[in-house]
Amino acid sequence: MDRSRFDGWESFMDCSGLAVVAGPCSAESREQVLRTAEALGKAGISLFRAGVWKPRTRPGNFEGAGDSALPWLAEARAVTGMKVGTEVASGKHVEAVLGAGLDFVWIGARTVTNPFLVQEIADSMKGADIPVFIKNPVNPDLELWAGAIERIRHSGIGRIAAVHRGVTSYSRIIYRNDPHWQMAIALRLRFPALPMFCDPSHIAGDRKYVGEIAAKAMDLDFDGLFIESHIEPREALSDAAQQLTPDDLSSLLLSIKPKENRCAGSPYRESIDQLRAKIDEIDDSLVSLLAERMETSGKIGSYKRRGSIPILQGSRWDAVLERVVKQAEAYGLETGFVTDVFNRIHRASIERQEHCGDD
Repeated sequence: MDRSRFDGWESFMDCSGLAVVAGPCSAESREQVLRTAEALGKAGISLFRAGVWKPRTRPGNFEGAGDSALPWLAEARAVTGMKVGTEVASGKHVEAVLGAGLDFVWIGARTVTNPFLVQEIADSMKGADIPVFIKNPVNPDLELWAGAIERIRHSGIGRIAAVHRGVTSYSRIIYRNDPHWQMAIALRLRFPALPMFCDPSHIAGDRKYVGEIAAKAMDLDFDGLFIESHIEPREALSDAAQQLTPDDLSSLLLSIKPKENRCAGSPYRESIDQLRAKIDEIDDSLVSLLAERMETSGKIGSYKRRGSIPILQGSRWDAVLERVVKQAEAYGLETGFVTDVFNRIHRASIERQEHCGDD
């Protein structure tokens, strides 16, 4: 953790250790907000987050308590001494938050994808002195993320932090979102002085994976965590599966430590940890894609069996191999290596098709 990235934040957060913003996905009731805030305060958390307005994919789900929840956050601050904040997705939200005197805001992944909304928020913040956390967009678009940061910066906001929450994946993976660590690395290269937080809750999607994602973020020298915690997670009205109890969050924080800034003068791109993390992510993607390919091969085997079609069709495989070898050449890969890999994949696919439907 490079503490110099928190210059100007001194009155806002304690940068002596890992910076943590924690609280429930949604502010559901006054009692839930106060109980969660008090428990997190006892665990040493000084920044309390809770969603007041919740953008949901489909109507009919809990979309937040709205403006009526703002006094709950203010009361939580009065009771615990914590700084409190919520997500904003429009100029109207900004006006309500500033009127309620909250301490910080964040801009969510869906909002960041819309430059019109980000500009509306930026215009509403002119003249304000409030820290803004900006999450990456749901799709892996670095320019949208950077653009949102620049729009808020141009409004005069001096304290901005980025929050990496992963991106939507169209492949089968164990997490809710693809970690896509290289996107955060690329942003750090562009804005090296910007504090970088990780949101392991939204990457994981399941509380059992939150710890490993948080640990990975520390390995990658993130400055803090933006994490969801609920006094009774299983009763939560939104994102119940990924929220931790305050006690579990406390245990998680004790199990991980931010890395010492052992090479402060070296360029970030030269960090071997960053490159290893990229290799890990690529390997995870390869395994996921292989699993998806084998599943698809099994479905093809079922169709062949029902249609009495031979499993092995040499002409089809010759065409596939010719195509991938041409692609390998275009990428500068050694074609013998690629041929060996795909022949092994083909043999495994044939075996899967032969046994598809067997008891």
